[in-house]
Amino acid sequence: METLHRLLVQLEHKMPYREAANVKVSEREVAWHIAHSLKVIYQISGAIQHSDPQQYRWQFNKTRSIVFLMNQIPRGKAKSPQSVIPSEDMTPTEFEQEFEKAKAAVLALDHLDAKKFFKHPIFGMLDLKRSKKFIALHTQHHLKIIDDIIKSIP
Repeated sequence: METLHRLLVQLEHKMPYREAANVKVSEREVAWHIAHSLKVIYQISGAIQHSDPQQYRWQFNKTRSIVFLMNQIPRGKAKSPQSVIPSEDMTPTEFEQEFEKAKAAVLALDHLDAKKFFKHPIFGMLDLKRSKKFIALHTQHHLKIIDDIIKSIP
């Protein structure tokens, strides 16, 4: 779980750049990527916590296998579900609350049954271990985009 904690710290360190933007890199500013990543973390964690381990069924998924093997999510290939689209113009207080929810969600994952799962719209059912890996890959994906935006600042 240390990986997810480390990624949350990295997201926090990007907050001074939250207003940075570059449409050549992303249509969204840094703040959007941070808020989106946090929403994904705590919403997936919530889905895992409420899942019934007896309903988990492993199935081969070619796309998941490729993405997990490559250890990265390709850019521009998927559209975020509405449930993880952050609101515009979040206040610093709202960001603090989002970080706290994400931190609590990551801690909650430490104590769950290995067969708890999250059903991803493309990758299918991800057990706890694969769900954690997906959360990490997704967060790293957005951190790379954030870094590219920051690098482009004159």
